Amino acid sequence: MINVVLYEPEIPANTGNIIRLCANTGAQLHLIHPLGFELDDKKLRRAGLDYHEWVNVHQYASLTDYVEKANPNRLFALTTKGSANYADVAYQDGDALMFGPETRGLPNSFLHQHQQDLKLYLPMKPESRSLNLSNTVSIVLFEAWKQLGFEGGKLK
Repeated sequence: MINVVLYEPEIPANTGNIIRLCANTGAQLHLIHPLGFELDDKKLRRAGLDYHEWVNVHQYASLTDYVEKANPNRLFALTTKGSANYADVAYQDGDALMFGPETRGLPNSFLHQHQQDLKLYLPMKPESRSLNLSNTVSIVLFEAWKQLGFEGGKLK
């Protein structure tokens, strides 16, 4: 199982979309506070529809709290400052994919301490700044799930 970690997400609709994505892929969702919204926000519910009941959302007071309690096998940081292409990674069961808040990304203090080969980026055109958070999570999560043989998925 892949773990999706959202560090201080700000936009409820993005998180709602990611809840739905995690429900449909079997990924675990981890939210690191503070959140930019309440979990009962109408926009969050609308984007996540009725999928919230199918996802076990874990919450943490801080990044340190997450690392101590979740103890991920490998923690990949998705960042425009990454050095490894997300598609070149051999994902493993239990890996965690961490994404930063929509307006500022993961904190530099975390990125400077993080292992270089665990900082991933998505290729984009040079003039592009970034992708939408829920789109980025979708792209990376589906690559990891594909590599794991779509474990638990319904294949036709």
